[in-house]
Amino acid sequence: MAKARAIGKRRKAVQNIRKITRTMQLIATARFQSAYSRAMATKPYVENITRLVEELSRAGGDIQHPLLTVNQGTGRTILIVLTSNRGLCGGYNSAMLRTAMEHIRGQEAAGRSVELNVVGKKGIAYFKFLNRPMVWTDTGFEGTPAFAQVDKIAGALMDAYTGRRVDAVHVAYTRFLSAGAQRPEVLQLLPIRRPGAAEAAAERSPLLAGETGVQYEFSPPAEQLLAELLPEFVKVRLFQCFNDAAVSEQTARMVAMKAATDAAGDMIRSLTQRLNRARQSQITLELLDIVAGAEALA
Repeated sequence: MAKARAIGKRRKAVQNIRKITRTMQLIATARFQSAYSRAMATKPYVENITRLVEELSRAGGDIQHPLLTVNQGTGRTILIVLTSNRGLCGGYNSAMLRTAMEHIRGQEAAGRSVELNVVGKKGIAYFKFLNRPMVWTDTGFEGTPAFAQVDKIAGALMDAYTGRRVDAVHVAYTRFLSAGAQRPEVLQLLPIRRPGAAEAAAERSPLLAGETGVQYEFSPPAEQLLAELLPEFVKVRLFQCFNDAAVSEQTARMVAMKAATDAAGDMIRSLTQRLNRARQSQITLELLDIVAGAEALA
């Protein structure tokens, strides 16, 4: 009976764990819906301001701006790594940190030092374990990020770049493609890349493919428009990275908790079968003892 009792205790423990993972799955699903709505709401604005900046920089000719100028000679770059504060989200953090380390090794192989700015407790703990110095850390991005928080970070990054203290600024984050696909990648935030001639030709309408030398007249001038648009472009692009990271985290947690709940259900069924067999064996032994005792008295 001791074996059956031990199996029963284990089954009860697994049932309690299944309740916890199921609850966490429901919470992650609710948070995913909120984060997904927020990320999808900001994406059209980011795409449109990106298209506007590209068209303006093409039509305006060789416009100069500190955020478009390529810095050289400092030998330093900034990398912002976006991770989560909590675990239980599958391989979300490990995939992100592997991608970040590949970028760091590539930069160091090219002779450039990387200033680490890390968001999230998991990333901070990882780089502390590797004894990697971090210039700046933040654990205040829980749930959906606020634009005011990202605005301050983007302002500090633009100040560092326009002050020619770094050659480039990159962001390592998990890009949200769909509920079934999220991809860790490193985005170059600064300098802003100018669209090349090949890209301009590819995006030009076929009806206008033969036309050249189209002149645009801007009011106010293109330089003034870009001076207003480029800082905003950097801010909303960084904000979209934070939004993508938030929805990707909730997606990964939702999938991980569903897998844990399903695994607990399978374990409960297996333990129930073992418990039934153990109880049947115990009943059979007790019946044999009763029959043997009756035969002995006869």
